[in-house]
Amino acid sequence: MYSKPAEILSIEQEELRGISRTVAEIEWLLLVLVLLYQVFEGPPAEDRAAISVGLFFYAAFVLSFRYANFYKTESRWKLAIETFVMLLFITWTLWYTAKLASPLINAYLLVIITSALALGKLTTMLEMLLIAACFVLLGENSSVGELLSLAYIGGLVAQLAPMLLVAYITTMFSADIRFGLNRARLLSETDDLTGLYNMRGFSIIADRLFGQAMRYNRPASMLIIDSDNLKAVNDCYGHEAGNRLLKMVAKCIETELRHTDVLARYGGDEFVVLLPETAPDWAIEVAQRILKAVATAPLEFEGKRIETSVSIGLACYPEDGRSIDAVQTRADRAMYLAKEQGRNRVVKFTV
Repeated sequence: MYSKPAEILSIEQEELRGISRTVAEIEWLLLVLVLLYQVFEGPPAEDRAAISVGLFFYAAFVLSFRYANFYKTESRWKLAIETFVMLLFITWTLWYTAKLASPLINAYLLVIITSALALGKLTTMLEMLLIAACFVLLGENSSVGELLSLAYIGGLVAQLAPMLLVAYITTMFSADIRFGLNRARLLSETDDLTGLYNMRGFSIIADRLFGQAMRYNRPASMLIIDSDNLKAVNDCYGHEAGNRLLKMVAKCIETELRHTDVLARYGGDEFVVLLPETAPDWAIEVAQRILKAVATAPLEFEGKRIETSVSIGLACYPEDGRSIDAVQTRADRAMYLAKEQGRNRVVKFTV
């Protein structure tokens, strides 16, 4: 069954790269804040040495983890590790700067914001639990009984309440922004009627896949598919019938494709398919299956049975063109030849 995993992965990687750049800025902001505290607050000498050690190791972690290609691709696991190390560094710094009375106590907000932006609600709440544990560790409590008292728990909740509010608001905004961006991307790259890629979306993916075919000298084929009787259906039964015909043809094409193939609405009553790693013989077989699938799936509309067919033009890389534009132009030419020869057929481009 046709699907689009390669594009989904590409979109996710692009999103993660954007988030990762924001996380890097937050990490450097944290380092600058602690360094400024060292310079202007002037903690005792023994504490200053411990803070300097923390600064050194945290800066080394950021540089190696982020800029030395420790991870060549972005992932949410990488971002989770970064937020955990950030939390450890903040706790280390607070231990040597008056603990819960430290002016840097609100640095935990950076961990919360980072997690909310990158990792979602569940992970952010787990980070909040870790921060609560750090508050208990940094507090001066004499016994377990005191820790379990209602007064202590109430005070702890009051201290953490602003951070909980920031976590909630940031995760809500982050989810809303991500939904809006994904929706905008979907609308800009898909066809409203069929749900397939439009030509903008097709070009983004096809250019990358065709580039790989050229780089590694691998075959690729392209089909241009035209619905033979859309105009007649529109004239006889109306545009609603024509729209249903286009959606039916799109579905028939989808059922004959692999998940690595790319299908888009070319415009009007035409569709385009890119078949990566596909030599001419196999591309012809795919086209013949599509031809049969459409011919054996007549449209039922208002009690009437409407027969339909498609004409398919085929061109292949490298024998029919050395660029995606050349292959597409020649597949289009072959499709028009198929219509001239009587329709409901596949025509391979020939010089």
